[in-house]
Amino acid sequence: MAAASELAHDAPPAVARPSVKGKFLFAGDEKLYVRGVTYGTFGLDSAGNEIHDIGVVERDFAAMAAHGINAVRVYTVPPVWLLDAAWRHGLRVMVGLPWEQHVDFLAERERADAIERRVRESVRACAAHPALLCFAIGNEVPAPIVRWLGARRVEAFLERLYLAVKAEDPDALVTYVNYPSTEYLRLPFVDILCFNVYLESQEGLDAYLARLHNLGGDRPVIMGEIGLDSRRNGEETQADALDWQVRSAFAAGCAGAFVFAWTDAWHRGGHEITDWDFGLTRRDRRPKPALEAVSRAFAEVPFPPEMDWPRVSVVCCSYNGHRTIRDTLAGLRALRYPDYEVIVVDDGSTADEVARIVCEYPEAHLIRTENRGLSAARNTGMQAATGEIVAYIDDDAFPDPHWLHYIGAAFRKTDFVGVGGPNIPLADDGPIADCVAHAPGGPVHVLLSDTEAEHIPGCNMAFRKSALEAIGGFDPQFRAAGDDVDLCWRLQERGGKLGFSPAALVWHHRRNSVKTYWRQQRGYGKAEAMLERKWPEKYNTAGHIPWAGRIYASYLTQALGWRNARIYHGTWGTALFQSVYQPAPSSFRSLLMMPEWYLVIFAFAALSAVGVLWEPLLLALPFLGVAIAALVTHAASSAWGLTFPSLPSSRRGRFKRYTLTTVLHIIQPLARLNGRLREGLTPWRRVAGGLAIPRSRSAVLWSERWQAPEARLHALESSLRAQRATTARGGDFDRWDLEVRGGMLGAVRLFTTVEEHGAGRQLTRIRIWPWCSGGVLWLTLLFAVLASSAVVNGAVTAAVVLGALAAIITLRPVFECARAMSATLRAIQQVQAVPMVAAPAAVAPGEREVGLTIVVEGSASGAAGDESPTGKQAPVSRWRAPLAAFRRQAPPDGARLQG
Repeated sequence: MAAASELAHDAPPAVARPSVKGKFLFAGDEKLYVRGVTYGTFGLDSAGNEIHDIGVVERDFAAMAAHGINAVRVYTVPPVWLLDAAWRHGLRVMVGLPWEQHVDFLAERERADAIERRVRESVRACAAHPALLCFAIGNEVPAPIVRWLGARRVEAFLERLYLAVKAEDPDALVTYVNYPSTEYLRLPFVDILCFNVYLESQEGLDAYLARLHNLGGDRPVIMGEIGLDSRRNGEETQADALDWQVRSAFAAGCAGAFVFAWTDAWHRGGHEITDWDFGLTRRDRRPKPALEAVSRAFAEVPFPPEMDWPRVSVVCCSYNGHRTIRDTLAGLRALRYPDYEVIVVDDGSTADEVARIVCEYPEAHLIRTENRGLSAARNTGMQAATGEIVAYIDDDAFPDPHWLHYIGAAFRKTDFVGVGGPNIPLADDGPIADCVAHAPGGPVHVLLSDTEAEHIPGCNMAFRKSALEAIGGFDPQFRAAGDDVDLCWRLQERGGKLGFSPAALVWHHRRNSVKTYWRQQRGYGKAEAMLERKWPEKYNTAGHIPWAGRIYASYLTQALGWRNARIYHGTWGTALFQSVYQPAPSSFRSLLMMPEWYLVIFAFAALSAVGVLWEPLLLALPFLGVAIAALVTHAASSAWGLTFPSLPSSRRGRFKRYTLTTVLHIIQPLARLNGRLREGLTPWRRVAGGLAIPRSRSAVLWSERWQAPEARLHALESSLRAQRATTARGGDFDRWDLEVRGGMLGAVRLFTTVEEHGAGRQLTRIRIWPWCSGGVLWLTLLFAVLASSAVVNGAVTAAVVLGALAAIITLRPVFECARAMSATLRAIQQVQAVPMVAAPAAVAPGEREVGLTIVVEGSASGAAGDESPTGKQAPVSRWRAPLAAFRRQAPPDGARLQG
């Protein structure tokens, strides 16, 4: 074996070390796609060190470089000469830090301390070497060991090793190489999410890659190992599989992938493994077909150049955005997409700064309009667009160089009408912006699955132009916010689906002062109220949107207590894919994040104020203190549990950062409440119009035409929502099918059953009854007792106030039940009302003539032969509807309602 001194060389030149920027790695300003192979482990010498033949290493590294490979993953700490050789051939090295992770490594404190010492020594041996890609603080801690120790303890120990590496080499990137059997490990501190994944189905790999991106959040995802055994599958099959595995990884937005392995020569536990052949080369280093396949795939990352890309029109709307739009335009100029245009709409900025800056970028087409609001500006850009895809970006954001590639790829392979991606805050925007980025209320995406979105935020969204034109573009009433939510709902209402591409990222400046953050959140509250007026069926009675999907925001993990999630291990820990199952957040935690919690605080404050008139009411003061303390405690626990990408080194600086984030958690719901109340979105707002006596009723619907029971309930639900009524479906254990909310305190519930009478004839029975919140009785009783006590004590003013509150609490649910009852009766009438006219003389094409029976308060008239299932003409309800309403509707079926 040649001596290391025989390969002496000049010191490598100083270069930028790899760094993380959002979902990708960069070396300086150049994006670094990791195109790697694993190397080793090989045999061990008597001292337990891995044996490397310098000559073989040199030839291997030269062959790797010749085939477009730029990274090597080793599983033990390499000698410095190996790092030098890698650097000479343009290879970066992921260095594994081995330790006894296959045993109960936390059983003894001495063992854990010894592991940390060895990790520190290993890092010092190669710290700051220019060939260093990153350190791996572990590789697949076995699932049974993690289950034995507990996930939280393993996570804490891995964080300890992470901090040890950072202490020895602060600028080094650190990862832990996980695998599906311990997918549930939460390691937000590592710089890169790294997974070993062996899936022989392309569809399965694509799905799992999407899942990994959502687990990784804003961090890069790198495949630590992908591969296929050529001994069992054949060398040609191996080549085909590696080709699509590599391409799938990069097309999915991964920052890199390591193919396992460079050679079939492989040792484990000191023994040579001879029954697996995962290498790109054989044991004698003769190449397999897989080497050329991987080389071709690596040469074309992230996408093949010959792909047929759709033309994209990028629209950026600006109103006085001169402070940040230069970054936007520079980022758009740097896009590497082959076919796109840039359209800037200056929405009546008060100065000429925006137009002057845009003119510095001749490739951008400037359109100047009077100030008409964001939606109108976006429509102007859409109308001027020549691309089949219209992509929107805000003037305080700028894109990743491959932003449009990932958007275009998503449109090419799916039928999505819209595609969005993440928006990531900048790390160097200042401490206040950093705190705002970790506070609630920022632009976030809502996902129904790992690839399908329920909502995509306006700062990073793209749509098929034909889909935008089909719905008339954006609604101009939304001048500053809410337009993206409205657009997503309208597209989905027409049957369109929205997609999410985790690699189609933009960098987004967050608000850089508390004042501007307050204004932003107040504006969002106003937009919520405007959306509720247009889409009442999307809101619950409290005035919030019950998203069907999951909201992806870093602060929510702590705020909603998702650390209490359950881990699926399988029977006896045998599940191959062990995942986290997150229970729904508690109602109390959710309430603490809502603007309405401030209404609770105000209520206790008002009672305490009335205590000036009657001293016993001062007992509300402790409850006021508890309400405020709960809000502050929850905000602090949410803020202090967050992981910031960079923190001041001083304890005082870190304290200020977390304290400001806590303050933002406190004021955000108050700002939203301010905007919502100003625009009329209150818990006591009018939900449904009309009144009907809230008493139990029954309805009977006769049909000569068979219909699934679910379809009839769907029809009732649609009719109710068309009346702006809020509905809820009964759950798996409820003895009711639909609930119609008249407000927060009162509702009506429906229960249905269907009798089958043969030949497609059905009798549907509906039971309707009012329902009130159980707390109403106790609140009424409480205030009534307090009012009576005030009278006894001579506090007349206090008694009047308390009595009025008791009356309001008593009458309010009755009023809300009456609203809900009116809407329910109207819905039943609209679904299957008996018309008050005879059969029409002329039947329009596509309609059929029907016989009619009319019964009003016990009398009947109509065509012969149209009877109820009992053979008798049936009375209808004693409640009346205007004759004109009956004349407007002529469904073929009969209906009767009973009081």
